Amino acid sequence: MSDPYFQSLFAQRIGGPNYGKGTEIYKFEKIKRAKRKALADHPERRLIDFGIGENDEMAPESVRRVMAEEINRPENRGYADNGIMAYREAAARFMDREFGVKLDPATEINHCIGTKTALAMLPAAFIDPGDVTLMTVPGYPVAGTHTKYYGGEVYRLPLLAENDFYPDLDAIPAEIRRRAKLLVINYPNSPTGQVATREFYARVIEFALANRIVVIQDAAHVMFSYGRPPLSFLQVPGAREVGVEVHSMSKGWNMIGWRLGWVCGHERIVRALADVKDNSDSGQFIAIQKAAAAALDDPEIPRRIRAKYHRRLSKLVETLRRCGFQARMPGGTYFLYVPAPKGIEGGPRFQNAEEASQYLIAEHSICTVPWDDAGPFLRLSVTYEAPDEAAEDALMAETERRLKALRLVF
Repeated sequence: MSDPYFQSLFAQRIGGPNYGKGTEIYKFEKIKRAKRKALADHPERRLIDFGIGENDEMAPESVRRVMAEEINRPENRGYADNGIMAYREAAARFMDREFGVKLDPATEINHCIGTKTALAMLPAAFIDPGDVTLMTVPGYPVAGTHTKYYGGEVYRLPLLAENDFYPDLDAIPAEIRRRAKLLVINYPNSPTGQVATREFYARVIEFALANRIVVIQDAAHVMFSYGRPPLSFLQVPGAREVGVEVHSMSKGWNMIGWRLGWVCGHERIVRALADVKDNSDSGQFIAIQKAAAAALDDPEIPRRIRAKYHRRLSKLVETLRRCGFQARMPGGTYFLYVPAPKGIEGGPRFQNAEEASQYLIAEHSICTVPWDDAGPFLRLSVTYEAPDEAAEDALMAETERRLKALRLVF
């Protein structure tokens, strides 16, 4: 079949004339295909899915009740533009209550239709052709993708075990630092599970000031911090002068799919996001914002959810250790990041994490997410569906049975 007349018109940022002709498959699409094949080939074998990266429960009934009430109010029918003040004020109360960070809801907070959109829009406010965004890897690629859309470049900062999964800012070449405008970080970190310390954030602020760089801290998992209280970037002196923090309603409040978050920090950066946003969307549905405001005012919601995932992570760590994995409790998130096995005793060898992941799915119906950006690692999520602790324990027992039978080599 011949190409459509507009084949040569596609922008270079998405592939130009070759758009749609590539054979490379996105990692998560490979996993989806492998899962479908495993289910088809082995319908008798339960798929143990540690690859799901979203909460397994609905939003709390109290939040859904507010949503049900607000959806029928005629005053909520219109455009929300840059967000209603009630939601900003609730976010301000949350930041003050949880972190002792006082923000002006009118100027230092703006809603976003999920953190993904904020991370996509913020480069538009800063990146010109030739500029650089510094990004930790492995990690969420959206800010980097949009940096490239605007003619910028991405400089990858590997998160290595020997550096405790913090970026080595001192190793960034002077020429890169000279052209860099943005530093995107994410703590608690997905997928490594590392949490930030005040000392790390102070180093980031010092680096930003010395190199005239704006910091974007993705705090989507901030309420899932274990062993220490959740820490906001904005709690550290100087943070508000160099950047913003992006928050999500998805993880800590089970509001996956509701698409809502907020950006807070320096007034001028928040305003720049709002200006880009004014030309990109018309705001999230007002009823959703009102329901989210109610969620933010209930401090017990994220505490309950955190306790659940902490319990599940503890069980998974112990299970994997008994199977030979170098597993330890993460500092935060609901992910476990472990070195990938190198092969099977008397069986196949794995060249990387992707090969290990594909083998586990295809041959044993165990789904994980591979990361090879900074060494071969597997990411396992504890957001699997299980109605109670007995079901969790049964799943762990079945996982252990299958993994021990494999005789993994590390």
